[in-house]
Order: sequence, then C-alpha cells, then structure tokens
Amino acid sequence: MLGRAALRGALAGLVGVAVMTVGEKAEQVVTGRPDSYVPARTLTALTTGRRLPGSARPPVRNHLMHWGTGAAVGALRGVWAASGLRGWRASAWHTSVRLATDQTLENATGVGAPPWTWSRRDRVVDVGHKAVYSFVTGAVADRLVPLAVDRRADGTARGPRRS
Repeated sequence: MLGRAALRGALAGLVGVAVMTVGEKAEQVVTGRPDSYVPARTLTALTTGRRLPGSARPPVRNHLMHWGTGAAVGALRGVWAASGLRGWRASAWHTSVRLATDQTLENATGVGAPPWTWSRRDRVVDVGHKAVYSFVTGAVADRLVPLAVDRRADGTARGPRRS
C-alpha cells in the first residue's frame, strides 16, 4: 500500500515540478533572473565527487536533478497522504521538506550557499517556487492516494481502510 502511495506521490511530484517550472520561467521573464545550474552541479558532485566550474551549464544533468528531486520528495508526500497527512497544512510542511532537501544536498556537496547568505529577493523567489511545487504536489497526491487508515472525526484510527 505505501509503495503504491509513494509511486503516486512521485507522479504528483512530477506534476508539481511541471507547474513550478512554468512559474519559474514566467518569473524569469519578469525579473530577468537567469537559469540556475545549481541542480546540475549538485548532481555531479553527488555522483562523481567532483565539482563543476560555475560557468558549466549541463542541461541534461540539470533536468535530471530538478525532476528527480521533485519525484523523490513527491513520493514522501504520497506516503503522507496515505497516512492521513493531507490538505494545505501537510503541503505547508512539505514545502519545508522540499527546501531542506535542496539545501542539504547543495550545501553538503559544497555547491550551494546557506540561504541566509542570499539576497532577500532570491530567498523569496526560492521559497515561493518551492511552495508552488509542494501545494500542487499535495493537491495531486491527496487526489490520487487513498487513505491507508480510516480516521474518526477526532483523528484516531479505526483500522485499515477498505476500498
């Protein structure tokens, strides 16, 4: 049951990444912000142990990390949905998980910089895009993933849900 929930959550995560990407592209047109290749540099550091120069712009690796992270973190949201962690509150918490995942990988590999060193605009943009990802992912996961446990109005479990 949880494996299916994770797969459906991964699919929801891909939908979330698609919507986030459209939003990023629209925001870049307005702000003039260039594409980020931090995902590609992070994936390279994770898989090879070496760091790409700041001028490197490998689009395939960038997409692999961008979409792969979205699917992986989406899988968690699918498990949450099956477990009864649903709705906007779960999506708000999921935003923190998405941000923490990116920051952990980027900073552990030495590719990224801690968010408190970024400009205010960069922090707002990053949090905003990750929130869009998480809320879309959550809405799709909540729709695709059945509850694994039936819950009473007070939140206590009744036992396995029959569907």
